[in-house]
Amino acid sequence: MKPVGPLMIEHRLIERMIKVLDREVSGIAKGNKPNIALLETAIDFVRTYADRCHHGKEEAILFRDLAKKPLSPKHKKTMDELIQEHIYGRKTVGELVAAKEKYQQGDTKTLNRIVDLIKALVDFYPKHIAKEDKGFFIPCMDYFTPDEQAKMLNEFWEFDRLLIHEQYKKVVEQSEGLK
Repeated sequence: MKPVGPLMIEHRLIERMIKVLDREVSGIAKGNKPNIALLETAIDFVRTYADRCHHGKEEAILFRDLAKKPLSPKHKKTMDELIQEHIYGRKTVGELVAAKEKYQQGDTKTLNRIVDLIKALVDFYPKHIAKEDKGFFIPCMDYFTPDEQAKMLNEFWEFDRLLIHEQYKKVVEQSEGLK
C-alpha cells in the first residue's frame, strides 16, 4: 500500500460525516431545531479525526517530506493551497463552535450563522478531498522511492497508533443513525 492509501480511506469516513451535517442542515431548513448533540459530535469528529489525525499526517509527515523534494511548480502550488485550506477548515469549525455556544445561551439569531457555517463545511470538504485524491496524492508519490514510501507509511501507522480510529468510526455510525 502506498502512504496515500490510508489518507484516502480516511477521506471516505470524513465524507460520511459531511453527509450527516448536510442532512442536519436540511432538517433545520425544514424547521427542525438544530440537534446540538449531533453538532457537538460532528465538531469533535472534524477537530479530532479530520484535522488532528488526518490533516496531522498530511502536514507533519507527507507535506514535510514533500517540502524536501524538488516539487513541480504545480505540485508546490497545490500543497500550499491544501495547507491554507486546512487553516480555513480549522477557522470555520472554530466559528461554528462559537455560534453553537451562543445559540445554547439563548441567542436564537445565531441559528442562521450555524447553518451558514455548516453549509461552508459541507461545501468545503468534498472539494478539498477531490483536490487531494484526484490531483495531488497519487502524482506526489512519484517523488518518493519505494523505500521512502514504506518509511512514510510506517510513520503514518505510528502516528495513528496513539489515536482512536475505531471510536470515531463508531461516532460516525451513531451519528448517521440520528435524526
